[in-house]
Amino acid sequence: MADLNVGIAFAAGLASFISPCCLPLYPAYLSYITGVSVNQIKTDTSRSMRMKTMSHTFFFILGFSFVFFALAYGANAFTDVFRDYQDTIRKISAIFIVLMGLFLMGIFQPQLLMKERKLDLKWKPGGYLGSFVFGIGFSAGWSPCVGPILGSILLLSASNPGTWVGLTTAYSLGFALPFFILAFFLGTARWILKYSNALMKVGGAMMILMGVLLFTDKMTQITIWLQSITPKWLFDIM
Repeated sequence: MADLNVGIAFAAGLASFISPCCLPLYPAYLSYITGVSVNQIKTDTSRSMRMKTMSHTFFFILGFSFVFFALAYGANAFTDVFRDYQDTIRKISAIFIVLMGLFLMGIFQPQLLMKERKLDLKWKPGGYLGSFVFGIGFSAGWSPCVGPILGSILLLSASNPGTWVGLTTAYSLGFALPFFILAFFLGTARWILKYSNALMKVGGAMMILMGVLLFTDKMTQITIWLQSITPKWLFDIM
């Protein structure tokens, strides 16, 4: 089941990045952390400019990953304290995951969750430290797209003790890789914007399915079934 959950967490990270709350603002984020205008980033294809955008992006990624790991550690610590109620925690987590899936699909949209909340950093240090701090500010908040997905991964880790490091790493990588790659190919993500809303709905449906499987404790059976249909040569490669 661990391999399946790690794959889900990685896909969740990708979904968070391409969400309508994040991807359209990506050029602005990149401009802010580098201190260079979006037009200059797009037009200046020199090696020094690419190195600057990618290096600042790396420290920005470290910043938001720091918050993700802190949140996951907190969820894991909570689970350890209430380990005698693990089955109850699993079912409650599953219910919340289903609700977050319905939220992403637009079926369940309370106004409280529709508002974006970000950590307002009045002071931003210069250089790479500034990019790191901005990464912390970026992730220490709530957005209608990223919040439900990250929350679901945290709940999934809470319902499976000992998995928080792997799940958080997978989620962070899923979010960070396209962020890092597009720092080199800024402007190539426009076509994704056309499909981001549809992808969010697909992601919401997957979260609902995951929540139902978690509530009924059927995640292990799904893993066994996936392994049974996976070609043996693929296991040999891995």
